[in-house]
Amino acid sequence: MDWLMGKSKGKPNGKKPAPEEKKLYLEPEYTKSRITDFEFKELVMLPREIDLNEWLASNTTTFFHHINLQYSTISEFCTGESCQTMAVCNTQYYWYDERGKKIKCTAPQYVDFVMSSVQKLVTDEDVFPTKYGKEFPNSFESLVKKICKYLFHVLAHIYSSHFKETLALELHGHLNTLYTHFILFIREFNLVDPKETTIMDDLTEVLCSSSGSSSNGSGTGSSNSAGAQNHVKER
Repeated sequence: MDWLMGKSKGKPNGKKPAPEEKKLYLEPEYTKSRITDFEFKELVMLPREIDLNEWLASNTTTFFHHINLQYSTISEFCTGESCQTMAVCNTQYYWYDERGKKIKCTAPQYVDFVMSSVQKLVTDEDVFPTKYGKEFPNSFESLVKKICKYLFHVLAHIYSSHFKETLALELHGHLNTLYTHFILFIREFNLVDPKETTIMDDLTEVLCSSSGSSSNGSGTGSSNSAGAQNHVKER
């Protein structure tokens, strides 16, 4: 759990902004692709008989496995040579270790840090208890929020850098469905700061507005997305 003492930061990469490339994942013929038309807004709501922490634990673990699987489909294309930084549009993310040391890493290294760290966490009985009567730690919600932030970075990188490969594999419907479900979940329980997800507001508005969710929901507001989606302020 040492990684929880660290942090990751995103900031403009310092380079002169290049002319914005057309975002393939925003093309209508691709955004309409889903593997199901299920109403995700209803799916993410907390059932009356379920404890909140149990619901967060179950869904967070499931999203971790699905996002890890989605990334694995394009991992052979995400290499230290092709993705020399963990970039999403014009934002570059850094990993900070438990001593606060800033680590500039390639995208596959960053994703490996995320996945291996989250794997240790969700299999730790003291954090994600599975035995009856075992209590969740007081810090559980804050840990879930941190996990969701990192998982968002991975999803955003897939769209930003590997959507062409995802399209070639005909897995864009799976990716869109996973992204929509995940965004509506983190919005429902305010698990990720809206500033963190602003970089993908254009996609979120398109996918989630067609899933019964207002673009001005509890998570990412879209009113300022046009001018902010290409950078994330340093956090």
